[in-house]
Amino acid sequence: MTKVIQIEKDLSVLDEAAEKLASGGLVAFPTETVYGLGANALSAPAVANIFVAKGRPQDNPLIVHISNTDMLSQIVKSVSPAAQKLMDTFWPGPLTIIFEKSDTIPMTVTAGLSTVAVRMPSHPVAQYLIEKSGVPVAAPSANLSGSPSTTRASHVIADLTGRVDYIIDGGACQVGLESTVLDMTGDVPQILRPGGVSLEELQAVLGEVAYEPALKDSRQVPKSPGMKYRHYAPKAELYLVEPQYTDELVKQLAVCRNQGKKTGVLCCGDTQYEADFKIDCGRDAQAYAQALFDALRQMDDLGAEVIFAEIPCDEGGIVPALMNRMLKASGGQVLAEGITTKIERL
Repeated sequence: MTKVIQIEKDLSVLDEAAEKLASGGLVAFPTETVYGLGANALSAPAVANIFVAKGRPQDNPLIVHISNTDMLSQIVKSVSPAAQKLMDTFWPGPLTIIFEKSDTIPMTVTAGLSTVAVRMPSHPVAQYLIEKSGVPVAAPSANLSGSPSTTRASHVIADLTGRVDYIIDGGACQVGLESTVLDMTGDVPQILRPGGVSLEELQAVLGEVAYEPALKDSRQVPKSPGMKYRHYAPKAELYLVEPQYTDELVKQLAVCRNQGKKTGVLCCGDTQYEADFKIDCGRDAQAYAQALFDALRQMDDLGAEVIFAEIPCDEGGIVPALMNRMLKASGGQVLAEGITTKIERL
């Protein structure tokens, strides 16, 4: 049976969940990015239960969450000066760093890789839970595999009730997209997954930073969660709409109406479209990122059969992360003049 814990003021209500986490249980908890599904990262059987609960492929590595840097000694072989600089700048926060793993981390966590992904979340609930449990916590997003990530406790309850021991309700997540994953094990730092810390911010600290080629080539072995499989997908068919093709969107909405299909539009601002359902995700990319997963889940709940999502006009910052999630959610389907095309980009 799953117990839901409501957070008020006293975080000591989390103590029982922390104890369960340390002893091998599964606990879903909020972070500043999305909700995570946590297990004791030092216990292979506990970690294996994550894959069962989510229906997640076992060749998809997990991120290990910590509450203090002392935990790193249990997880990684060494910390380079450059990695230390990143930690000093961005931790706690939405940056995951790839290190060479120590022998104490089970291969179940890393999907057989010799590297491990580690981050320190800034959310006070996540911080308290991990610290109180006394163990590093392996935690992917707290959703059924392939479905939109969870940014509210209600999403987690819908997906994982009966599959986990505790769900902690800590309100809506602030960032709304998963963390940036940065590989520090090679000659040039590489972004394996764009997220809450931008390329520009990383370059300001490190200088040269590149995107990992596997972001565009699914045949390569993934070093990070979110690189190999289609993710974040709603039940409805989803198409992205470039700003220059809004006229085509109007035409396609009419086609869907004639076919008797229920339509939904994710708008950049209060745009007037003749659709069954419309959700304003905000005029800027930051607001859109925070709203995206919740909006996709709302569309499914409303019964939309076809969703059209306007792409924000912003550039830089969180835009590559937002586009990465939108493209994965849509399977790369982008509306153009009278046709849909599949595109490969961040």
